[in-house]
This record gives sequence, structure tokens and C-alpha cells, in this order.
Amino acid sequence: MAETASATVRPSVSGETMFETQTYDNPAVLPAAACEHWEFMETNSAAAVMQAVCADEWKDIVDVLSTYRLVPEFWLKAGGNRGDIAAQIDGLFSARGWKEARVDLETTGILYDKNSKVIGTLPPVRQEGYLVDNFKGRVALDVEWNAKDGNLDRDLASYRSWYEAGVISAAVVITKDRPRLLALARRIWRDYEATLPEEDRTGKLPIDLSTSTVTAFDKAQMRVRRGVMGTCPVLIVAATENTWDGNPYR
Repeated sequence: MAETASATVRPSVSGETMFETQTYDNPAVLPAAACEHWEFMETNSAAAVMQAVCADEWKDIVDVLSTYRLVPEFWLKAGGNRGDIAAQIDGLFSARGWKEARVDLETTGILYDKNSKVIGTLPPVRQEGYLVDNFKGRVALDVEWNAKDGNLDRDLASYRSWYEAGVISAAVVITKDRPRLLALARRIWRDYEATLPEEDRTGKLPIDLSTSTVTAFDKAQMRVRRGVMGTCPVLIVAATENTWDGNPYR
């Protein structure tokens, strides 16, 4: 496993210790074609962990991050909680064998006597999960593009319980850096409207990037630094102006 060059130890709100690492900065872990086009945050060497123990799933993630780019015609378009961007990213993972899946946990207590003979069982305790956008092998991956930011609490708490139960090795959230994309959107839209007759110019973006209560990079960072995910290795990936394909809105 590639070692992280540095790590930041932070006490979480709950008093636990979380390690903010940067193994994604190692080109042997995450090639430049992916690393240079997104912003990242990780805990507990998530990228290196996935490369080492979930190699097939990590290859899929690297492939998607290396090739997917924001196209203005799809990105600058109203689309509700999911929209074209989330559907496109989910589709790329689906084509690589990832599945939308609900992960439930069931715990059964088994009673033994002093000779290790089973003498009874306790009623099973079932913990119902939620539909993860993409699940493959031992990696859970959610695309949180424009949902209510409370979804991140659900995601990270679930990753923690699944990791502690031994179901997953790591988890990934793909989202957006809202302030940086807002600045980019304004620039692209201004250039587009400059090509229109003056009476057709509104100066108003077709999507709302000013709302601060939706899922975004800063919201995910805040929750991760609280230690919501416990010791589960988590990689947060955020689209920025560098994720743009470079073409104008048409």
C-alpha cells in the first residue's frame, strides 16, 4: 500500500481521533488525469486502501475521474435532486458493474456454555440501510450532487456502521465545490449571453448554485471533520472548474 506523505490528526466532536490523509496526492495511487481535475479530501488513507484491497473497484473510480468532464449543456440545466450530472456519473459506474443497492445489517447473538457448546440464540436485531447509489465489492459510492445536505449525515453514519460490521473497506462521495462552480457558471453564462441579442439576455443562471443547504464539498468536509464516519476510510471527491470540459455553453 502506498503510504501517505502526511496526515493531520484531528479530535472529532465526539472525542474520537480521525486522520485526514492525502494518499490521493501520490501519482502511483491516483494518476494526474484524475487528480488534477477534481478536489479531494480523505480520511484514513482511503485512496491507498482502495488501491491495495479493492483494486478492481479503485480502477473503476480512477477511470471515471480521469474521463468524466462537466459539459455546460448538461451541467447548466435545472434538474432537481439528481439531474443529468448525477445520472451521467451513476451511468458510468453502472456500465462497470456497480449496482444501486440497499445495505441492511442483521446481528444475531449466540449463547455458549463454558465448553463452547451452543445453548441458545437471541432474537436477531435488524438495521435497515438505504439505497446506495453505487455498490461493488467492498466499496460504497454515493453521488451527492444537489440533494439536501442532511443526506451526508445519513451517508457517513451508514458507512461507519457498515465498516465496523466488516461489510465495506472504504466509501466514496462525489459532490461539487459549490463556490468554485458558481464562479465558473457565471463566467460561462456571461460569455454565452454575450452571443445573444440584448433583449434576450437575462443575466440569470438557469440553475441555482447560491443555495448553501445542498450537498457540497464544504458540507462534506465539515461532517467528516466531526468524525461522523468513525474510522471508516472515506474519500470525498468534488467537481471544480478543472472538471469542466473547456467548451462554451451552446
